[in-house]
Amino acid sequence: MAEHVLVIGATLLDTKGKPVAGLAPGTSNPAEIRSSRGGTARNVAENLARLGAEVVLISAVGDDPTGRQLLIQTAEAGVNLDYVQMLPGRVTGSYIALLEADGHLSVALDDVRVMEAITPAYLNRNRVLFRDASLIMFDGSLTEPAIKTVVRLAKEYHVPLCADPASARLAYKLRPYLADLDLLVPNQVEEAELCEVDFPGYDPMASLTMSRRLLNAGVKTVIVTLSDFGLDYTTADEMGYIPPSHIKFVDSTGTGDAVTAAIIFGLLNELPVIEAIRLGAAAAAVTLQSAETVVPDLSLDMLYDHLIV
Repeated sequence: MAEHVLVIGATLLDTKGKPVAGLAPGTSNPAEIRSSRGGTARNVAENLARLGAEVVLISAVGDDPTGRQLLIQTAEAGVNLDYVQMLPGRVTGSYIALLEADGHLSVALDDVRVMEAITPAYLNRNRVLFRDASLIMFDGSLTEPAIKTVVRLAKEYHVPLCADPASARLAYKLRPYLADLDLLVPNQVEEAELCEVDFPGYDPMASLTMSRRLLNAGVKTVIVTLSDFGLDYTTADEMGYIPPSHIKFVDSTGTGDAVTAAIIFGLLNELPVIEAIRLGAAAAAVTLQSAETVVPDLSLDMLYDHLIV
C-alpha cells in the first residue's frame, strides 16, 4: 500500500552572496552572504514534510560537520532520513550562488560528487521504498546509471514519476526518459536545454512553445518556473501562464523546489491538476519573498493565503 513520497537526489549546503552595491570584476565586493540547507531533492523533501506529507529521502552526505548539520535540520522538518548515506572521507555537496544586486542569479557553482554513492545497487537493495511509494521524485544530481534504475523501478511498480533537472548542465540526463515522466518541473533555462534550443530569455509564450515539445515527447505535465516572472503549465488538456503574485522579491533560490513540492502535495491529496498548479504558484510567491532556500514556517494555510483566485 502506498504510504510515502520517495525523493531521491542531492543534499547540499547552499551559500548565497548578494552584492550591496553592484558587482565589480576582479576584486572583492561588499555583500550579504548567507548559508543554508539546500539541494533540489532535499529542498523538495523538506517542503513536502512541512506541508504534512510523509517523505523518505535517499541522498548522500559526507561524514563531516556540514553533513551532520544538514541532516539534523532536515530531520527537524519531519523527513525520514533512514536511507541517507553518511560517508566517511567524503565531502558533503555544496552550492554557491552569486546573485545580482536585485536578487537574480548571476552564476552558480555546485559540487554533487558525493551523489556517486547512490548507485544502482543501492537503489535495488532498497526497492521496497519504490514499491510502497505513492510518488517518486528525483533530481539531476544522480548519475546516469542511477537515473536509469530509478525510472526502471518506478515503471516496475507503476508509481508516478516526477523529475527536476536541478541545473541546465544536468538536464541532458533526463532527455532519454521524458516519456516516463508524469511531472517535469524545470526552470526556463533548463527547459531550453531539454529541448536543445538556445535560452530565449524569460518569455512565457516561448516557454509554452517548448513545453508543448516536451509534452509531445511524452511528459504528462510540464511546469516551468520563470524566476520571479510567474510560471507556465502544460498538460494534455490545457496550458497557460500564472503571473507572479509576490509583494517583494528577495531571492529566487529554491523557488522551483517549493513549486514541485506544492504540486506533488496537491496531486497526492487528489486536487484537480490546475488546483495543484495554483498551489505551486502560491509556493513560488512565498519562497521568492524569503532569504531562505526553504521557507522555515511553510504551511498549507500559508499557501492558501497566497492563492491567486
